[in-house]
Amino acid sequence: MNKIAITGIGIISPSGIDKRKFWANVKAGRSAVERIERFDASQYPSHVAGHVHELDAYSNVSSRLLKKIDLFSHMAMVASEMALQDAKIDMEKENKDRIGIFMGNAIGGWLYGETELRDLYLEGREGVSPFLASAWFPAAPQGQVSIHYGIKGYSKTVVADRASSLMAIAYAAKNLNRDKNDFILAGGMEAPVTPYALLCCNTSGVLTQKNDVPDKAYRPFDKNRDGFAIAEGAGILILEPLARAKKRDAHIYGYIVGYGTTTDGVDRIHPAQDGQQLAKAIKIALKDAGLAPSDIDYICLDGAGTRIADVSETKAIKQVFNGNAKKIACSAPKSIFGNMLGASGAVDVIITLLAMEHNTIPPTINYVDPDPECDLDYTPNQSRAKEIKNALVINRGRGGINCALILQKF
Repeated sequence: MNKIAITGIGIISPSGIDKRKFWANVKAGRSAVERIERFDASQYPSHVAGHVHELDAYSNVSSRLLKKIDLFSHMAMVASEMALQDAKIDMEKENKDRIGIFMGNAIGGWLYGETELRDLYLEGREGVSPFLASAWFPAAPQGQVSIHYGIKGYSKTVVADRASSLMAIAYAAKNLNRDKNDFILAGGMEAPVTPYALLCCNTSGVLTQKNDVPDKAYRPFDKNRDGFAIAEGAGILILEPLARAKKRDAHIYGYIVGYGTTTDGVDRIHPAQDGQQLAKAIKIALKDAGLAPSDIDYICLDGAGTRIADVSETKAIKQVFNGNAKKIACSAPKSIFGNMLGASGAVDVIITLLAMEHNTIPPTINYVDPDPECDLDYTPNQSRAKEIKNALVINRGRGGINCALILQKF
C-alpha cells in the first residue's frame, strides 16, 4: 500500500470531546464508564456504559435537523466538522465530486427507531415521524455528512460489527491509492446506550456484569474479566494521498501503510480459540506495509474482555511475533471509556496517532490479577514513555471478523 496521510482528527467520546481533553484523560487512565441513568436499566444483566457528555456545546447541527436524525448521525456530523477544521480544509475550495466518505457502525440509530416504533403502537401510523426511514439505518451518518457539505464523491458505509470503522478506514486508504478521491472523511460512530440496543448487546453474552463498580467493570486481559462495557461516540479522520498533504503543507499525524483482514468462520458470535486467522490478518498487514514483525513498536489491542477473545488475541500475537511477543508494548485503551462497537477502530486509530505524537503508550486500566494465558506486556494501569515508529491496530467483530491496520509515524 502507498502511504496515506492522516491530516485531521475529530473525536467524540466519554473521555472528552476535543482531542486534547480526550488524550489527557486516556493518558491518565481516568475511567469514564458509569451507571446508565438515562433510562431504567436496572433489570438488564449489564447496565454500565460510557456516555458522551456536552455534545450540544460543540454541535454544528441546527435544532430543526436534530429532530430528523439519530444521535449517531449527530456525533458523526460534529466529529466530521472537527476533523475538517483540524486538517485546515476549506470545503468551498475543494472539488466535491472528488471527496469521499467512508464510515462504519454496527447497529445503526436505535434511539430514534425505538422512540418512533413505540409511537406507532401507541398512536398508530399518524404518530410515526416520516424521518424514521432515513434516521435509523447504518448509512444515515454518511448521508447526513454528504448533504451537509455537498459531498458527491465515491463513498461507502461498512457494517462489520466491532470491526466496522477500522475496515472503513482501510477501504478509504485503498480507494485513495486507486485515485478515486482527492481526500476522504473516514471513521465510525455508535450510539448503543438505548433500551433496545442495550438489550441486544446483553443477549450476546459479551457484556460485563460488574455493575457495582462501573469504573472497574471493563478489565481486558485480567483474570477476573467478564466482558466489556458498551460506549457511545464517534471518531472521524481526514485521509489524503501523501503528495496532496505535502503540497498544502498539512500537519500529518501519521500514515496508513498496511491492512489485512480474515474471518474465522467457526461461530456466529465467538472467535476461533486458536487465533490463527487473526495471526494471518496481521501477517497480511505486515506484508502490505513492507514491514517485519520486529518493526512494530506498539499494538493497540481489540481487548474485548472475554476469556475466549483475550486468550485467542494473545495467541495470535505470539504466532506472529514469536519470542519477541512479550517485548512489544501492547494496551487496550478502550478499557478507559468503554467499547464503542462499530466506532472502536476509528477511536483506536486516533489514540494510536496521539500516542505516536506524544511518545506515550496509553494504559490498559483495571489490570490487577494477571491471567496465566494472557502474558503479554499490556501496559497495566499507567501510561509509559516510548517512541512509536510503527504501530498495529487490531479490531475484531462477532463471527470471527479480524482486521489489522498498520500506522507509521510521520
